Amino acid sequence: MTAGEYIVHHLTHLQSSKPGGVADLSVFNFDSLFFSIALGVLGCWLMWLAARKATSGVPGRFQAAVEILVEVVDQQAKGIVHNAESRKFVAPLALTIFLWIFLLNAMDLLPVDLLPAIWGQIHGDPHHAYLRVVPTADLSVAMGFSVTVLLICLYYNIKIKGLGGWVHELFTAPFGNHWALYPFNFAMQMIEFVAKTVSHGMRLFGNMYAGELIFLLIALMGGAWTLSATGIFLALGHIIAGTAWAIFHILIITLQAFVFMMLTLVYVGQAHDHH
Repeated sequence: MTAGEYIVHHLTHLQSSKPGGVADLSVFNFDSLFFSIALGVLGCWLMWLAARKATSGVPGRFQAAVEILVEVVDQQAKGIVHNAESRKFVAPLALTIFLWIFLLNAMDLLPVDLLPAIWGQIHGDPHHAYLRVVPTADLSVAMGFSVTVLLICLYYNIKIKGLGGWVHELFTAPFGNHWALYPFNFAMQMIEFVAKTVSHGMRLFGNMYAGELIFLLIALMGGAWTLSATGIFLALGHIIAGTAWAIFHILIITLQAFVFMMLTLVYVGQAHDHH
């Protein structure tokens, strides 16, 4: 297998149709679905475990970490979404988004060949068994998150302003309430919704996809080692570069989860604002 074939293999999803076929709405990325659901369940279990073991005395490390996370998210929600009733849903939503995306991103820290190799042995065809383990490096997952945030924002626009008030805002903001400006106002509102949704999902996808590619390139260094000066140099470079990038990537996966959560709060907060 050449370097190009290795990268293409690792960037191909386990799909409901043959990889490389014509994409249509009936094609599902089973690997993204499986890991997204499994890690979502894991995140819920961790939160349930923290709530179940919570004590009023001196907290343990796990409880303290969860309490700090909950407090940080709650403070961010209070500073952006000023409607106390809305925060009863929005704050837990933000916490769920952060934890879920963090867990999905953290799959990038696993050795790139570990789970695909295990799946290949189970499948009985290691060279043609496809499996991608980082769901947020899948555009459909990242955009699924952002579209869901868009739908929540539309819900709060209607809930807070009323259907009539929101429609009125669509045609009168940002340029003013004049019949000649209605088409331009509506066009700008649609562009804003589309731009926020696309950038929200693409930012997460682009960063995680790039991180996945770098891990694959580092893995190629280790796969090219031989009993020679160049081969030993590549093996050492693989270890050093892999360790350094993994440590730095911990910051990236946390930051991307935090940024996605913060943008969700900002967009929901904007849905509460009247123009």
